[in-house]
Amino acid sequence: MPTPGLIEATKTWATIGILSFGGPAAQIALMHKTLVDDNQWLTEKDFLHALSFCMLLPGPEAMQLATYAGWRLHGTLGGLIAGLLFIVPGALVVLGLAALYALFGDVSLVSALFFGIKAAVIVIVIEALIKVAKRALTHPLQWVLALFAFISLFYLAVPYPLVVLTAAAVGFAFHKQLVPNPTTLSTSSVSKQASLKTQDATKKRELTEAHATSETAKLTTWQATLRTVVIWLLIWWLPIGGLLAWGQHQLLVEIGTFFSTLAVVTFGGAYAVLAYLAQDAVTQYGWLSAVQMMDGLALAETTPGPLILVTEFVGFMAGFQQAGLAYGVAAAFVTLWVTFVPCFLWIFAGAPYIDWLSDQPRLKAALTAITAAVVGVILNLSLWFAMNVVFGTVLRYENGPIQTWMPEWQSVQPITLALIAVCAVMTFAFKWPLLRVLVIAAALGYVLYPA
Repeated sequence: MPTPGLIEATKTWATIGILSFGGPAAQIALMHKTLVDDNQWLTEKDFLHALSFCMLLPGPEAMQLATYAGWRLHGTLGGLIAGLLFIVPGALVVLGLAALYALFGDVSLVSALFFGIKAAVIVIVIEALIKVAKRALTHPLQWVLALFAFISLFYLAVPYPLVVLTAAAVGFAFHKQLVPNPTTLSTSSVSKQASLKTQDATKKRELTEAHATSETAKLTTWQATLRTVVIWLLIWWLPIGGLLAWGQHQLLVEIGTFFSTLAVVTFGGAYAVLAYLAQDAVTQYGWLSAVQMMDGLALAETTPGPLILVTEFVGFMAGFQQAGLAYGVAAAFVTLWVTFVPCFLWIFAGAPYIDWLSDQPRLKAALTAITAAVVGVILNLSLWFAMNVVFGTVLRYENGPIQTWMPEWQSVQPITLALIAVCAVMTFAFKWPLLRVLVIAAALGYVLYPA
């Protein structure tokens, strides 16, 4: 498996950050294509296990997956570069557009520019969904878990963490089916084992010393983990403590505390906590209006980076409305800090144990089950995103325990369907590079948007 140089990897992370449109499903698809298919920097197994682990964490799983991949290739520095480059391009775009919105109140140009990109993103997600499903669903139980995850999320509105934990529990309980025992040893293998039993005392002593070394390394790992946790907790909270001690920026302290709390409970991505965010930001704190909140969500959906960047828009508007543009920028920075620093904490503390978790039969089965459920999660996100792109109106229906989204069929947008078809031909028939597809889709979308 080739290992890139740091400069080459940095260029790749920058490209991923710039092209990371369309929410977690599209972003995971982009990373899978780049890291596994095109460059082979991660194996399929490594990618899926890391994705399963990130799905268990609070915060944007795509950003955390990028951070893990960077850490896997180049350690902490690589993880920082990958994670930051996944965030920074979108954060700068959202900040610029938020400033324009606050000053002029119009984001129609953004909608025009990214009209075609949304169509391309749907095709990218479908391509990734097919590839991931082929590799992750190799046992009937895995198909059942994927279907369970999709139905639970799309039709029953089951909380995302409960879906993941249920899948993990099923995998843990049925580990023999998902991770079968090795086949019976062949005659030659038995002979080899008999030979090993006859090795002399020197070999046994070497094994004992190796075991002692392993235990020491294990202890060092725990010490390193504790040190990592302490360092990142200080990085996370010292700025907030400094603002609190200063005593002159109560709004920034409120923003830091609120979004720090949000960072801990954001399981399942931005949509999982959107209602909580909107309710508190609009009604409790009065940082922005409900209309402004929806406009901010639209900005975050049409720009690169994780959808949770909507928090940056909320923070900026809170600061702008209290003390103008400069204070809005400061509030946006505080929001970004407390939203994403915890993500680095989770990954840098947990990443060293992913391989160990994957080697434990029951835990490996749990991760395998989560990976299968992830296929259903991606399908749920893909269908939701596709409906909102292809149809002008998508409504939520409730009938007892069943709660689902359905489009108004008469609101279908033929131009969007045509763009999706063109992007599908470019991707599946011509197999053109992703960047070329996105550029052509953006140009076509911009030209056709007024229609």
